[in-house]
Parts: sequence; structure tokens; C-alpha cells
Amino acid sequence: MKKIILFVCAIATTFAVQAQLETPAPSPSQKIEQKVGLTDVTVEYSRPSMKGRTIFGGLVPYDKIWRTGANANTKITFSDDVMVGGKEVKAGTYAIYTRPGVQSWDVMLYSDSNNWGTPQKWDDSKVAATAKAQVFPLPIDIETFTMSFDDITNNSANLGMMWEKSYVALPIEFMTDKQVSASIDRVMNGPSANDYYQAAVYYLNAGKDINKAKTWIDKAIEMREQPAFWFHRQQSLIYAKAGDKKGAISAAKKSLEMAKEAGNDDYVALNTKSLKEWGAM
Repeated sequence: MKKIILFVCAIATTFAVQAQLETPAPSPSQKIEQKVGLTDVTVEYSRPSMKGRTIFGGLVPYDKIWRTGANANTKITFSDDVMVGGKEVKAGTYAIYTRPGVQSWDVMLYSDSNNWGTPQKWDDSKVAATAKAQVFPLPIDIETFTMSFDDITNNSANLGMMWEKSYVALPIEFMTDKQVSASIDRVMNGPSANDYYQAAVYYLNAGKDINKAKTWIDKAIEMREQPAFWFHRQQSLIYAKAGDKKGAISAAKKSLEMAKEAGNDDYVALNTKSLKEWGAM
């Protein structure tokens, strides 16, 4: 009987451990994504609600740093460099902190995005950019804190923040014109040495037209400003597959010499093995 009671207690304990009560989060999380020009932007934040409270000047004091949401840091991620407040911000993830005021907010992008709320010790050296955002009064209450991407063009967007009867927007400038211009220059100038190299290696490994691969690898080596032992290594393999043993040996010897100078033992071994197989050593 005692064993049965212990067994029943063990089962009850197991169910108690496994059972997890789920309830709605008081400040549910949201993730929003937006492409502006050629840049991907993502914002992740938690959304507190008014619930009858006075927000700005009450729950969120004026002129003090606010986490800009609830729970963990509100984060913004840029896939490319952007401009905020006249300052270049490198691609990456930043925490968004604000200092709300009656007429305007200070918006700060903070490089340490792993805090819960505001940092225990604020570090000005981690502020990647600061911008002033004007407060626009709204005719109705916004119950739940809301962030959005507004007024999007190819080169700019506003990161909007709404709560209670206030709307502010952080202007962000994107380097779309610079990116597109660089892309146009690359295309109009034709393939680069690396483009020819990658195409040649793909044709070699995929068993496609080896003569075309031979033409492309030669072009890649011709265009490259600094000789590269890995370029000549692939050239030797392509020549060998094309039946040009003499050319393969010549390329392998060049790759071997450069690999020795660079101290790359792996390529020294690879070229030495190939030269032995081709009867050159």
C-alpha cells in the first residue's frame, strides 16, 4: 500500500512540474521589418498599454531616460550603414533610448543592446547617435505604445513612436544612392576579377564547359592587381581538366611558389601533390 501511495505521489509531482500555466503578456512583444531602398531594418520591442494611467509626465517622467517600451531593450537593426542625427551609424543592432520632453524627445541609439531596461551605468561612449524628435499632439488616445516606419522614400524613413496623445518621429537617412551608384558602376564596368574567378570555379566543379572556365580563369588572373596563389591553383585544375597538362603544371608551380611565400602549408601540399601526379616532380 505504501508503495502505491509513493507511486501516485510521484505521478502527481511529475504532472505538476510539466504543467505550465500560460497567461497573456502584460506588454506583448512585436517585431516589425521594413526595407528602405536597399537596406533592411528591423525593430523589436514590447508594447505597454495606458490602462487608465497618465503616461508622459506620469508613468514616463519628462527629461529622464526611458527604455522606449517595456521589458528588454527596444532594438533596431540595420543591414547597412545609415545616418541618424547627421552622424553615420554602422550596420548592426542598437538599443533605442529616449528622453521624452513636452515639446521634443531626445532619441539615442546605444551600441549595447543587451540590457533589461536602462543600463545600470550609462556610458556616453556607447551612444552611436542622438537626434531631436518633435512631439506632435494627437486628437485621440493611443492605448498601446506603437512603433512604425512612416514617410518612406528610397533614401529616408521616419521611425514613428505613438502613445497616449503624442507622436514623435526619428528621421533616418539611408545611403541608397551611394549603394545604387556603386552597383551601376560595377555592372557598367563589367565583371570583376572575382566574378570571373567564381564563375570559372563553379564551371569546374559543376562539370560544365571547361573551355569557358579556362577563358574565365585566365581573365580573372589577368584582371587581378595582386597575384593570388588560390587563383593559380584553380587555374591549374581547370587546365588539367581541359587536357592542357603543360599549362596545368605551369600554373601549379606559380601557385606553389606564392603559397610558400605566403606561408600557406595547405596550398603548398595541394600543389606539390598535383605536380607529382602530373609528373613534374
